[in-house]
Amino acid sequence: MERGLTLQSGGWQDRQAQACGVDFGTSNSTVGWYRPGEAALLPLEEGKSSLPSIVFFHAEDPLVSYGRAALDDYLAGYEGRMMRSLKSLLGTSMMDDCTEVMGQAMPFRGLLAQFIGELKRRAEAAAGREFTQAVLGRPVRFIDEDDEADRVAQQTLEDIARAAGFRDIAFQFEPIAAAFDYEARIGGEELVLVADIGGGTSDFSLLRLSPRRAGLADRRDDILASAGVHIGGTDFDRSLSLASAMPLLGLGSSLRNGKAMPSGLYFDLASWHTINQVYTRKAWAHVMDNYRDAGDKAPLDRLLTLIRQRAGHWLALQVESAKIILSAETAARLDLGRIAPGESLEVGRADFDEAIVRLVGKVERTVADLLQSAGVDAGEVDTILFAGGSSSVPLLRQRLAAQLPQARCVEGDVFGGIGAGLALDAARKFG
Repeated sequence: MERGLTLQSGGWQDRQAQACGVDFGTSNSTVGWYRPGEAALLPLEEGKSSLPSIVFFHAEDPLVSYGRAALDDYLAGYEGRMMRSLKSLLGTSMMDDCTEVMGQAMPFRGLLAQFIGELKRRAEAAAGREFTQAVLGRPVRFIDEDDEADRVAQQTLEDIARAAGFRDIAFQFEPIAAAFDYEARIGGEELVLVADIGGGTSDFSLLRLSPRRAGLADRRDDILASAGVHIGGTDFDRSLSLASAMPLLGLGSSLRNGKAMPSGLYFDLASWHTINQVYTRKAWAHVMDNYRDAGDKAPLDRLLTLIRQRAGHWLALQVESAKIILSAETAARLDLGRIAPGESLEVGRADFDEAIVRLVGKVERTVADLLQSAGVDAGEVDTILFAGGSSSVPLLRQRLAAQLPQARCVEGDVFGGIGAGLALDAARKFG
């Protein structure tokens, strides 16, 4: 039996679903389709079930590449424009703006619709059928502490999905979708905290799960509480970059008048969805003004080389790679050879922990508030179900485990559990 899917006789459980589940992620995206006895996730790129949320627009022809192919084209040195972490734009003021793509203004809404449309096309090609109905995953909070902005973000995503070709759309919280996938594999009742640590958000749901409840269409009574905070893997990337890579480019240095080097450009360079802003004429003029006034010009020389080569995404990939290594090892080395030949920087686990400790503290407070709102003592939680690509960060896992000392820690399907759960939910909602 396919992991994450419950097979029962009589009813929708015996039929292929008419709808799909779409997990449009900050870092990776999947599409799931419920079919009894078969894998839920559809192959989207070279037989793989995930499509990295990356788009690359080629400068010399109208070719647009997606996913791993987009990243390969960028790293191969093709002239063009790479866009990543598109989901991070939802709920921000940038969502209604345009970006320049090969000399033309492209609305960000159109860019997201283009990517989700590509997801839809690939899923339909793999399934051999059209999908017009879908359950889309969403974080518990697109925007922290702003209900209206959060509502607008979901409506924006719905509008974009319709523009991509979906007619009937429902939403499900991503941690709840991950819980549906896990529920199919347990033998008894559990009180489960789902910790879905994705690329852009950390989402939590406290649920009662059991095989008996799994077949119910309405699960609202089993959801004790949900909460989320806009902190995820890209925020860990940014913090690590600001603490390690950006000082090598001038962050934290001083101008000759004793004032600190302006930091705005470094924050843009450390954030996936704003890296391209560093390549504008305005940004270049700003850097040159700082260069003339810099006390130590060597870091600014590296920064100018990076901008000339449009190597911002390359550097961000080095930082992301270091983050992944530091989730398993005690040290990692940042390769700086493209902007400073022969140079590299060693980063230790302690450096990583120090860079993200403030963010992890916010995640801890989110969990504490969730337990309080549910009226549940920490000792009552049976299981922490870790999901999402950033759930392997050691400091985060250690702090959450310490908050719930009686709970066992369980690994969900880190990259596929949400998509499989959304597929199951789509079968329930649309048949």
